[in-house]
Amino acid sequence: NHIREAGDVCHASASKNGTAGAHHKDRKKSDDTRSHEQYISSLVLWRRPLNTIYYATHELIHQLISLTKWVLCHTRTCSSLVILFIAIIGVSYIDGPHQHFLRIFQNQALWCLYWCGLGILSSVGLGTGLHTFLLYLGPHIASVTLAAYECDSLDFPSPPYPDEIICPVPTPGVAPILSAVSVWTIMSKVRLEAFMWGAGTALGELPPYFVARAHRLSGEDEEELDQDIADEITGSSGAVVPNAGNQRSMAQRFRANMIHLVTKVGFFGILACASIPNPLFDLAGITCGYSLVPFWTFFGATLIGKAVIKMHIQKLFVIVAFNENYVDLFVDKSRNIPYVGQYLHEPLREFLVKQKANLHKGSAKHTIKESSWLSTIFEWVVISMLVYFVVSIVNSMAQSYQKRQLKAQSGLESGEHSSNHLKTK
Repeated sequence: NHIREAGDVCHASASKNGTAGAHHKDRKKSDDTRSHEQYISSLVLWRRPLNTIYYATHELIHQLISLTKWVLCHTRTCSSLVILFIAIIGVSYIDGPHQHFLRIFQNQALWCLYWCGLGILSSVGLGTGLHTFLLYLGPHIASVTLAAYECDSLDFPSPPYPDEIICPVPTPGVAPILSAVSVWTIMSKVRLEAFMWGAGTALGELPPYFVARAHRLSGEDEEELDQDIADEITGSSGAVVPNAGNQRSMAQRFRANMIHLVTKVGFFGILACASIPNPLFDLAGITCGYSLVPFWTFFGATLIGKAVIKMHIQKLFVIVAFNENYVDLFVDKSRNIPYVGQYLHEPLREFLVKQKANLHKGSAKHTIKESSWLSTIFEWVVISMLVYFVVSIVNSMAQSYQKRQLKAQSGLESGEHSSNHLKTK
């Protein structure tokens, strides 16, 4: 009996020590994970500039190597594109009547690619995109609107339109043809650039979709995704969702409702989320990729929502806001703004008068542009946002590289631990 009691005591002590050791290992793993997350979040240019640039450079090299491997795996497609490009270049150097149509096609293609590229920059990067609607498309629509009401026509001379807008000059002895100016005709005038910008924003939503889809198909666990997003996805299928009830913030409830709408409704749910200004739409792309929503279901709904529905809403808002009567009313009322009204009213009025005067120049070559403090401020805002965009890309690349390195290191350590465990057995 004494021997049996001593054995039980030893067994209980060993199990207690094993449990304590397991708790200690879990606590150490949790502390390591927390320290790694803190280090990764500190990889920004204003805190660790040298480390951030070093890791971002390695990430750039890694992406270039991946791109090279993809090109080598798709040699037939890439060769066809190169041959097509060389053929177009060769045709452009051959004289003939086709040169006129080729020049028109080239100008339209470059114009479409320009706005599509700005749209991609606006939505790519999981929330770090450049706000190109506020910087480029919105001011372009506003300029066309103001010029249309001032010139009482939308038949702007081309060239210089769309690079520069001037009123049409009447030909002596020929009665000018005045086109009716309305909200709908202005929307038609800017429809191409608005649609291409919206198509670019739809293309910019594809990387999160493909990343989440690749993780799901590869069988990797959900740690690479945002854990809250994974919880919401599983919760939408009937599981218990954490942070439920009144403990959720408004942003959390909005995100949960959006993920539920996308996973349950499908095409029309994605269409509804894409048709409104939605800064959390990246989560919809991640959700659709993780839930293995078909590509054309996701991209088709996103393209229709962003390039057709939402763009018409945004165009209508800008055109109505920059109606000539509303602009004049705003300039007149600006003097009543407390503290700054007396300093703001006169520069705004002079800027508006100069812009209208420039529209009536006979030719863009003779237009003399005078810089104002408003244009200078806008230029500095554009430069600041471009710098912020580049900095955010560098930070994101450095953090991505460090996450990949830590994941590879943890996978190597777990492999060594399992092999040592088998040897011990």
